[in-house]
Amino acid sequence: MSLRIRRLEPSDDRRGFSSGNPDLDRFFLRFAGQNQFRHHLGVTYVAVAGDVILGFVTVAPSEIVIDALPEARRRQLPRYPLPVLRVARLAVAESAQGSGIGKALLRFALDLACRTAEEIGCVGVVVDAKPEAQAFYRRYGFEPFAVLEGALLGRPEPVPMFLPLSAIPRRCLAGTESPSGTA
Repeated sequence: MSLRIRRLEPSDDRRGFSSGNPDLDRFFLRFAGQNQFRHHLGVTYVAVAGDVILGFVTVAPSEIVIDALPEARRRQLPRYPLPVLRVARLAVAESAQGSGIGKALLRFALDLACRTAEEIGCVGVVVDAKPEAQAFYRRYGFEPFAVLEGALLGRPEPVPMFLPLSAIPRRCLAGTESPSGTA
């Protein structure tokens, strides 16, 4: 199977995509396109084999407040809000789970963070990991950090996790090419 990661296109048929997570599937079907094409809130990249979408990752620029980071990270960075790349959503089709597509999409996002750092500035990657996804992100070196405000009430809390740019270079370029490349 030849996997390619590219930007979501308006003509992409997203109706058949199912990750098994209704929230992620609803986002991809109803909001990914309008967020990208109309509101410019983030960009969704899709992993495709032929014309079948097997997964997606949505990224957006963001910032992180230095006081939220672990103490060791705070000493290394300035005391004002810092630019980061946020992995807003990442999902793999149920039929393709366990085949490395999630890993390829995350590597693609990490490579994008490296390029963003060079072009406009970025100190790392942030993700709000759902409880079932935390182990996945920990494998890549993401570490939890404190929520200073805006905690959800009555729902399982996603855990904000951070991966500093300094931890990315040895990971981001291994097995990932440019946005139009293959993974």
